[in-house]
Amino acid sequence: MYASLRLTLDTNILISSLMTEGTPPDMLFMAWKAERFSLVTSAEQLDELARVLSYPKLTPYINAIEGRELLTGLQNHALLVDNLPMVEYSADPADNLILATALKGQCNFLVTGDKKDLLSLKIVEGVSIITARTALEIISH
Repeated sequence: MYASLRLTLDTNILISSLMTEGTPPDMLFMAWKAERFSLVTSAEQLDELARVLSYPKLTPYINAIEGRELLTGLQNHALLVDNLPMVEYSADPADNLILATALKGQCNFLVTGDKKDLLSLKIVEGVSIITARTALEIISH
C-alpha cells in the first residue's frame, strides 16, 4: 500500500534500530520489512554502515550477526541508487552522502536523528528531513 512512499534512513537510524527494540528507529525498520514503504540506500551508505558497525564502542550494544543481517538485507531488498550527485548542504561530508542518496532516489523523506545538522535543514530539493517518530506517524496514516 505504501510502496510508493520512498524513504532514506540515515545511518544513525539504522544503527539505532539494532540497539533497542520497540524504539521509533526499530519500529520504522520493521515497517520497511513489512513493506510499508520503499527504502532507498546507496553503496556509499552501506560502506559507511559497515564501517560504523565495526566501531569497538558499539560492540556491547549491537550483535555482530544482526549487524551483518542488516547489511545483507539492505543490499538484497532496498532500492540501491548509484552515481550520487555532489551536494554540499551540510558541513559534514557523511550528511551530504545521505542527502545525495535521498535526492538520487527521489525520496519523499530522509529520516534522521541528527538534530544539529540534518534536521535543521528541514527540506532539501523537495526531500523533507524528519525524525523517526514523524516517519512512523506518516506511514501509520
